[in-house]
Amino acid sequence: MRVTGGRSVFDVLLALVAVVAGAIASVTGFGIGSLLTPVFSLRVPLKIAVAAVSIPHLIATAVRFWMLRGHVERRVLLTFGLASAAGGLTGALLHTRLTSPMLSVVFGVLLLFVAVMQFTGSSDRMRFGGRVAILAGALSGLLGGLVGNQGGIRSAGLLGFEMPKETFVATATAIGLMVDAARMPVYFATERRDMSSLIAPLVITIVGVVFGTIVGARALRRVPQRFFRPVVAVVLAVLGIAMIVQASSG
Repeated sequence: MRVTGGRSVFDVLLALVAVVAGAIASVTGFGIGSLLTPVFSLRVPLKIAVAAVSIPHLIATAVRFWMLRGHVERRVLLTFGLASAAGGLTGALLHTRLTSPMLSVVFGVLLLFVAVMQFTGSSDRMRFGGRVAILAGALSGLLGGLVGNQGGIRSAGLLGFEMPKETFVATATAIGLMVDAARMPVYFATERRDMSSLIAPLVITIVGVVFGTIVGARALRRVPQRFFRPVVAVVLAVLGIAMIVQASSG
């Protein structure tokens, strides 16, 4: 589906979604790409949408990282995080060649599986460390790079580590920055010409996600620790269902 008219309506929609996406990402550690990519894909093909969203994603993630920089768990960052960045780069390279709705379905099912494990308490027995953390990071990065939506599967993987809410979001954010650094050169090399026509929407999006990021950071402080993981699980479940529905209808 492409929206060819109603530019002002599209811009308003884009601004609203950007604010919401930035706020959700500040609470859960992901959400910007998940929400903004479908909106951009109303105007441009999905590959270009994925590449374009990487720009506001990087800026908002950098702002969020600066606000939470003192809470990063370095051990997780240097194992799961580095592996996730490497997997994300591989996935981004493959993304330019592989496009299949089945990938999104698999991605969505995985997110639903993690959410169900969280709700049932089964995830309490799932803890990552050592080689398992590296493997989980690499797989999450690869899957995310393939479908252009890494935040959800990355946060799903991070639920395998026992971390306070601020540490969870800060570490997810730091990993997100590494993944962006790995994948953006690929996107710019392959899609920069088409992205040049999206300057105005990108400016709107950047302003929206930065504003939402600041608002969401304040909301994170008010979320009780005991409710944090269930909140992340709910967002993962919603994202998983949305991806399955979108892939099936496409």
